[in-house]
Amino acid sequence: MDRRLGSLFVVSVIDILGFGILIPLVPYMGVRFNAPPEWITPIMGSYSLCQLIAAPWWGRLSDRYGRRPILMTSLAGACVSYLILGFATSIGGLLVSRMLGGFMAGNISAAFAYASDVSVPEKRAASLGLIGAAIGIGFTVGPAIGGLLAGNHLQTANFLLPATVSACLSVLAILLVAFMLPESNTVRQHAARIGPVRMLMERPALRYVATAALLVTTAQSLLDSILGLWALDRFGFGPRTVGLLIFCGAVLAVLTQGGLVRILVPRLGESRLATIAIGVFVSGLLLVSEAAGVGVTVLGLALCGIGMGAFTPSNSALASRQSTGQDRGSVMGTYQSSSSLARVIGPFASGPLYAVLGSKAPFLAGACVALPAAWLLWRLRQRLQLSHPQPAPER
Repeated sequence: MDRRLGSLFVVSVIDILGFGILIPLVPYMGVRFNAPPEWITPIMGSYSLCQLIAAPWWGRLSDRYGRRPILMTSLAGACVSYLILGFATSIGGLLVSRMLGGFMAGNISAAFAYASDVSVPEKRAASLGLIGAAIGIGFTVGPAIGGLLAGNHLQTANFLLPATVSACLSVLAILLVAFMLPESNTVRQHAARIGPVRMLMERPALRYVATAALLVTTAQSLLDSILGLWALDRFGFGPRTVGLLIFCGAVLAVLTQGGLVRILVPRLGESRLATIAIGVFVSGLLLVSEAAGVGVTVLGLALCGIGMGAFTPSNSALASRQSTGQDRGSVMGTYQSSSSLARVIGPFASGPLYAVLGSKAPFLAGACVALPAAWLLWRLRQRLQLSHPQPAPER
C-alpha cells in the first residue's frame, strides 16, 4: 500500500470515529430537551444542509491551496462543534453545534480528492474503497463507543464525556495530518471556476452518478436519522443499545468496502456493482420496515451495510473518472454535494413521515427513493457502451 494512502486511512478513521461517537446521541439529546420527532430529525439534517453549502467551496480551496490545509482547518472546526454540543443545555445549542460542524465539514471531499491524487486510474476504485472503509470503521465503531460512554438510560445519559472524546480525536487527527501526511496536490494550477450546477450540466455522466448518489444517500439518511427514535419506541432501546445495533449492522460495510469491492470491481465493473448494491440495500430497508424483533432488524441493517459498502466506492470511482488532475477537488466536492443534499432531505422528511404515517413509512419511502438509482446507473452503462463500443473479435 502507498504510504500516503496508509496515513490518510489512519487520519480518516480517527476523524470519522470522532463524528461517529455522536451519532446515537443527538436524537436522545433532542428527546431530553423535549423536542418532537419532526424537530429532532431536521436538526440532524441541518448539519448536512450546511455541508451542502460549504462542500464545493472546500473542494475549490483544496484545488487551489492543497489538501492538507483544508483537512486541518475542517478538523479544527469539527473540534469546536463537538465541544459546543457537549455543553449544550437546550435545543438551540444542539442546532448551533450541528450547523457549525456542517459548515466545517470539508474533510470528506478533501480525503477523497487526496486518494484520487495519489492513485493511478486502474486502482482508483480500490483506493477510494480504502478511504470508504476508513469512514465505515468510524461510523461502525464510533456509535458503539458513544453509546457506551453515554450510558443506556435517557435521563442519566452523559453527553459531555463522548463529546469531549470526539474533540480530542479531532486534535489527534490534526497532528497526524501535520506530521504524517505530505501534500498530494503539488501542481496548484488554477482550473476554471465552475459551479456545481454548471459542472453537472456540462458533464452528463457526472450528472447520472451524482443523481444516483442523491437517491441512495437520501434513502440511507432516512434510515439513519430515524433509527434511534424508532428503536426507542419499538424496543425501548437507549443510546448504548442503539450504538451497538449500529455497530452490528455497519461492520459488514467495512469488510465490503475494504475487501469485497477490490474483488468484485475487476469482474463486474463499477456501474454494474453499484447497481447490484442498490438492490441489496433496498432489501435491507424492507426487512427493517417489517422487523418485529432484534434479529430481523440486525439482518436488515447488515444488508443495508453491505449494499452501501459496495455502492459508495463504486459510485465515487465513477464520479472521479469525470475529472482531470486540475479539477478533481471541484468534481469530488460537487459529487459530495449530492450526498450532502440527500442528508438534508432524509432527516427533514423522516421525522414528519414517522409522526404522520407511522413507523414503517421512512423505511418504505427510502426503498422507493433508492430503486430509481439502479435504473440511472443501468442507463449510464448503456451510454458508455454506445460511446466506447467493444472491438469486434478477429477472425
